[in-house]
Amino acid sequence: MPTLIWDLPTRLFHWLLAALVAVSWWTAEEGMLDWHKLSGFAIAGLLVFRLWWGVAGSSTARFGGFLKGPAGIMAYLKGGAAGAPGHNPLGGWSVVAMLAVLVAQVTLGLFAINDDFEGGPLTKYVDYDTGLAIAEWHETLFNVLLGLIVLHLLAIGYYAARRKNLVGPMITGKGAAAEGAAVTLAPLWRMLVGLALGGGTFALLWWLDKQSAAMAF
Repeated sequence: MPTLIWDLPTRLFHWLLAALVAVSWWTAEEGMLDWHKLSGFAIAGLLVFRLWWGVAGSSTARFGGFLKGPAGIMAYLKGGAAGAPGHNPLGGWSVVAMLAVLVAQVTLGLFAINDDFEGGPLTKYVDYDTGLAIAEWHETLFNVLLGLIVLHLLAIGYYAARRKNLVGPMITGKGAAAEGAAVTLAPLWRMLVGLALGGGTFALLWWLDKQSAAMAF
């Protein structure tokens, strides 16, 4: 019988992040800087929420619950322990890698400047040449992110070929009981704190961007 593996906040984070990464790519390609920045601010808010949720959230969302050391990874590769419910040891570290790249990507975007002196809300803290260099790193790091996304999709396809559905549980929250014990849900107040932190991050970056734009005139 299916059992709850992923809580609602984790699932919403996953799909909102996927959508916003796509929006960020599209708006960058089309030169829609204002929308690109808003998408980046929203991703920053999601990341702050996820970092909080990785410490204070439900059991399957906590970093301490699914990150394993070399011994745990080797045991999994040899066909031993499957890891925590919802994540195997390799999957856990792939999550951390993607989050780390996204944090770096968003941070670089805050300081990046384009040829028209337009950029993120913190460009006043760097000179023009540095801002241009940061913009190039911002673009290059996105290619790293794309590589991680491709690996993620390949892993989904690999497990699907072995008749293990990873997409369904991230939609419904429920997976096969053999994957492990059901999730231990975090109390509501922790989710509210996370939402406040994430929303506050978005609002702060939006305000800083407006202040930066006002100073340009």
